[in-house]
Amino acid sequence: MKSRHEVLFTQLESYRSYVLGVLENVSEEAAEVIPKGFNNNIRWNLGHIYLDQYLWIQAVTKEKAGVPEQFQTWFGYGTSPANFTPDTPTIHELKNLLKEQPALIKAQYGERLEEEFPPTEMGMHTIEQVLIRTIFHEGMHLQTILDLKKCMK
Repeated sequence: MKSRHEVLFTQLESYRSYVLGVLENVSEEAAEVIPKGFNNNIRWNLGHIYLDQYLWIQAVTKEKAGVPEQFQTWFGYGTSPANFTPDTPTIHELKNLLKEQPALIKAQYGERLEEEFPPTEMGMHTIEQVLIRTIFHEGMHLQTILDLKKCMK
């Protein structure tokens, strides 16, 4: 694996650890709160971060990413906690999935980062480009989680 790819995976793991650290003292109950002015809660944001990374990899490779189809219903773009069912993963389950995801992506796609695919509507045509985009996206949702926590104090 190229040096820059190692750096990319180090960043992915580091940023993910930061997100998980922000969640250390967030209870299941707190993860369900939707403060005034927000559309979603912490649990939704976590599921969305997890899903988004796989959806973009799937969008560029056209290969099934292995995410259960219900994740799209619960955490896809335009959804909300109103779409949750008793089967929707808890914050604890989502934290575990998020913790494992960087290593799983590295194992599955680490040697394919520069493989060329037809471009997505955003012009991305490699898994490397997708991961850069999803790290940015994760940062946006991290800020939302921090804002949600601030509103709950």
